[in-house]
Amino acid sequence: MQLAPERFEENAAAALADPVLELAIRRTTGTAERKRAEAVAAFPEFAAARERGRKIKDHVLAHLDHYLCAFERNAVAAGAHVHWAATAEEACRIVLAICREAGARRVTRVKSMLGEEIGLPHALAAAGIERVETDLAEHIIQLAGDPPSHIVWPAMHRTREQVAALFQKAHREPIGGPDDVAGMVESARHELRSKFLGAEVGISGANFLIADTGAVCTVTNEGNAELTTTPPRVHIVTAGIEKLVPSTAHAFAMLRLLVRSATGADITQYTTFHCGPKRAGDADGPEAMHIVLVDNGRTRMLADRSLRAMLRCIRCGACMNHCVVYRQIGGHAYGSVYPGPMGAVLTPVLTGLARARDLPHACTMNRRCEEVCPVAIPLPTLLRGWRDRSWREGLEPAATRAGIGLWAFVAQRPRLYRLATAWAVRALRLFRRGGWIRVLPLASGWTAHRDFPAPAGKTFMELYRERRRETSR
Repeated sequence: MQLAPERFEENAAAALADPVLELAIRRTTGTAERKRAEAVAAFPEFAAARERGRKIKDHVLAHLDHYLCAFERNAVAAGAHVHWAATAEEACRIVLAICREAGARRVTRVKSMLGEEIGLPHALAAAGIERVETDLAEHIIQLAGDPPSHIVWPAMHRTREQVAALFQKAHREPIGGPDDVAGMVESARHELRSKFLGAEVGISGANFLIADTGAVCTVTNEGNAELTTTPPRVHIVTAGIEKLVPSTAHAFAMLRLLVRSATGADITQYTTFHCGPKRAGDADGPEAMHIVLVDNGRTRMLADRSLRAMLRCIRCGACMNHCVVYRQIGGHAYGSVYPGPMGAVLTPVLTGLARARDLPHACTMNRRCEEVCPVAIPLPTLLRGWRDRSWREGLEPAATRAGIGLWAFVAQRPRLYRLATAWAVRALRLFRRGGWIRVLPLASGWTAHRDFPAPAGKTFMELYRERRRETSR
């Protein structure tokens, strides 16, 4: 499978034919959906908290320049260095320059989708700097040579049986097997411990940036963020400019939404606020802290009213866990850092619509993603916007445009439309077997992977008229 958005159809077909991937996805997303539902049911104020979260994000976006300046001012006052990067390439150059200045041969890294977005792992490798992923799932996919397939569970495409085999091969002293999850965790901990203590630089992302204190908030369940950001001499934070919230109180309001939506818990095991480097009298901490604020298309989204709502996203992954398309094909098929519904909106911004035009079409418009989004992003509306733009820019295939044109011609002529639909529903009965259609000409994209429910043999209007005659007797 080649990870490129323009290969979506090919990648999706390969994913649908992979029974192991189907098992891995079902195990993870099913559990995530159930746990989120339980967490929301146990939190009666969730709807009100969701509305408050939406308003917080919209307020920050409306005054983003003010909060960015306030954050920079307060972060610098706390002893941090703040850098600005307009593009992914510029962000990587800044991080590499800091690493070289620190004489870094090894860096530890906390899971960060922004880091993946800007291509930081590849930049570090090209510079000859050893990168150690410290999140358990990221450690797994680093050993396997895989990209992340989910923004919360990057290794969800791997079964525990595959992970056990991977650890047996890659770890110096492997512990545990597929039925001993605790043993496998201990094996990873044993493997990573010395690397935590031997890194010159630790790199993290940020769940939230606190404007009035200049602090950076990280959220994990493993404690790896603290081990990544504390022992090394230098701590580097890479964060998108939309991660801002006005104050610590606002951050906690957002955390109530993030954690329940992402993992179904009330709060994560580790919620840490990093405010500047080590101070006189502190027992530990980095000697220097650098914060790289990354734009990479965000100001374009801010200026585009049709996309601005996407900047509310707090990267919880709930839209993926509830997406009927994602739950069939997983994350790699999308060919981008961000998969699922949120990725189908973001990827055209990052790579261009011409390369990613298939992604907005990978949606049934059932609106489940919008229903579970903790900040009420209207994802189906945004996806329709990309579809409209793709049509206006002439990016749709000629066959699609011709088919839509033919349908429009028939639909604008009621008598012709009624005649065509009456013929079609009767013709489809020829392919029916036991109430289902398993093979259908010109519809192999559907029937190759699922059966098509056979129509009743009459059009809706015919059935409607029959029903009216029966009720009028």
